[in-house]
Amino acid sequence: MSRVAAVDCGTNSIRLLVADADPATGELTDLDRRMTIVRLGQGVDRTGRLAPEALQRTFAACREYAGVIKEHGAERLRFVATSASRDAENRDEFVRGVLDILGVEPEVISGDQEAEFSFTGATKELAGRDHLPKPYLVVDIGGGSTEFVVGDDRVRAARSVDIGCVRMTERHLVRDGVVSDPPSTEQIAAMRADIEAALDLAEETVPLREARTLVGLAGSVTTVSAIAQELPEYDSAAIHHSRVSHDRVREITEWLLRSTHAERAAVPSMHPGRVDVIGAGALVLLSIMERIGAEEVVVSEHDILDGIAWSVA
Repeated sequence: MSRVAAVDCGTNSIRLLVADADPATGELTDLDRRMTIVRLGQGVDRTGRLAPEALQRTFAACREYAGVIKEHGAERLRFVATSASRDAENRDEFVRGVLDILGVEPEVISGDQEAEFSFTGATKELAGRDHLPKPYLVVDIGGGSTEFVVGDDRVRAARSVDIGCVRMTERHLVRDGVVSDPPSTEQIAAMRADIEAALDLAEETVPLREARTLVGLAGSVTTVSAIAQELPEYDSAAIHHSRVSHDRVREITEWLLRSTHAERAAVPSMHPGRVDVIGAGALVLLSIMERIGAEEVVVSEHDILDGIAWSVA
């Protein structure tokens, strides 16, 4: 048994997992799992740089996480940074800040590495479940990008494409610096066309339609599940391994894209940092389900963060 810490710093959120890992049994026991919306990727698609205020929000979260890691006495820490920091011209500033606070250099990983971590985290505990036929298609809908991984006991093919919920929102749903409330039919159509083009790109290397079980990861997917279940608050235990039908995903997506900011914010399971980007994230999920003909999505709370933790253990 080893006590490890993993940090996943994405475009929209930064997350921490401190856990005891037992490679002999394949069990990962959470000691602390938390998430902070920092919107590190604010404006990156437009400017190519990490905004000073986004860096400060991220560094503040890192200071909080440093205290948690020390409190639990984790033996090893791995910090992985994904889409936004991959794309930014000034990522060295980000690297130096994290190193100063946490004592480790963030690894700005490739999309393929990101996909492999996501697959491991999401599927390690699904082994032996005959009611979930293989191969799996694991889709990790992040803020800046979405990872597609097809595999059974191992990864067969993976691809990362730039259709995250923050990127799609900033690219298509913002006018004069403000998110449309709600977006127009033309805005939604343009976003959908962008998503479909990215799916074409993913299908060049990943056999999406060969999958027999669709596993969905990250906040857009888990929030759709929470809404589908009409949860009175966000409940990870109720969300983990829940199943949401294609028809229900379509209903929720259509509602999110015609609702106002106030209506979305009133959903009791909605994190405040997702209110403006959840419609785009849900549309990515719906588009994937329609592309591959999936009747349902299996929702996992275990994802790239768990995969990072296993890589340390």
